[in-house]
Amino acid sequence: MSNVYKVVEDGTVTSAQGFLAGAVKAGIKTHSELDLALLYSEIVANTAGVFTTATIKSAPVLVTKEHIKDQKAQAVIVNSGCANACLGKRGLDDAVSMARAAANKLQIDERNIIVSSTGVIGVPLPMEKILSGISSIELSREGGAEFARAIMTTDTRVKQRAVQTTCSTGTFILGGATKGAGMIHPDMATMLCYLTTDAAVESNFLQMALQKAVDLSFNMITVDGDTSPSDTVILMANGMAGNEPFNEMNGDCFQQALDEVCVYLAKCIARDGEGATRLIEVSVEGAETVEEAKVAARTVAGSNLVKAAIHGNDPNWGRIAAAIGRSGISVIAEKLDIYINDVCVMKHGSAAAYDEVGLSTSMAQDNGDVFIKVSINTGECSALSWGCDLSQEYVTINSDYTT
Repeated sequence: MSNVYKVVEDGTVTSAQGFLAGAVKAGIKTHSELDLALLYSEIVANTAGVFTTATIKSAPVLVTKEHIKDQKAQAVIVNSGCANACLGKRGLDDAVSMARAAANKLQIDERNIIVSSTGVIGVPLPMEKILSGISSIELSREGGAEFARAIMTTDTRVKQRAVQTTCSTGTFILGGATKGAGMIHPDMATMLCYLTTDAAVESNFLQMALQKAVDLSFNMITVDGDTSPSDTVILMANGMAGNEPFNEMNGDCFQQALDEVCVYLAKCIARDGEGATRLIEVSVEGAETVEEAKVAARTVAGSNLVKAAIHGNDPNWGRIAAAIGRSGISVIAEKLDIYINDVCVMKHGSAAAYDEVGLSTSMAQDNGDVFIKVSINTGECSALSWGCDLSQEYVTINSDYTT
């Protein structure tokens, strides 16, 4: 049987069987917004995680990594507005207290609780508000949308997705919610992402599949070149779909669904970059290795000069060529081709003839997407990266973030 794939309308982290969620306004943020959320699987789920590569890790990351050593979890408690990072023993104690309070509410093992926090670094959690908020959260199958809103910080829109896939082993749903708009850069970023599926998946394959999906998606986005201590991607598989468990031998169907959801959510983050008005997609083709293609794509997407040019609808392709030249990959200038929105602006290392005004107009279209393609023409490997333009609003947002 060929794979049958469809997007679930208004899909969330609770679209898959057996997942419930809810959120409250605990008062962690200064504004009256949802800021504390709980996600729960009715049964213990096989669980995988990928975390920040920064040497400074938040207390919730440290606690969660310890809790999922057995590759099992049943719930996530997460707050926005405060990162619980760089707070020493107090931060660790508070993260443990959040897990304990959630476990008591759900009447499950404390070690099956995943803890996350996002927001300002170096500020203690208002634990009285958080503990009170946890006790008042109401869980439901409809709570996924509230969960996605509650984890937002400087995000301007909810980021969620669910797909239903039918393959030879049965039908399953995979959903996810993420947050992130600033401090976003490859090798994880200031983002939280929670993925849920009712598929049965063997634990070791689940971790491998998640790492592969993250490498294709969240590790290929950039907003501003910074990362954080809090970055977390969690995948919970509770098996309630009743399929034959996916593994390395039969898991292509599951991997495809996971990749689709992660790439979609990653692009949502890049599109919603702080102050952004454009999504930039960079395609690099014809590189000698996949790693070189990735490096080149990320270098172009992360170039402040390229990002500023895109903001001004300026097809300044020389900045793209310069980014490729400093990326450190193997490149022969005379073989390099560059396209912006399918218009060839550089051919064989030299300027190509094109309508500059027409291309600038196409870059200014309301859909907010600008496509850059770089053909290295020395090999057969390719990669995609996503970023956003650099606007004055980005400076405004980050010049008074805590004041």
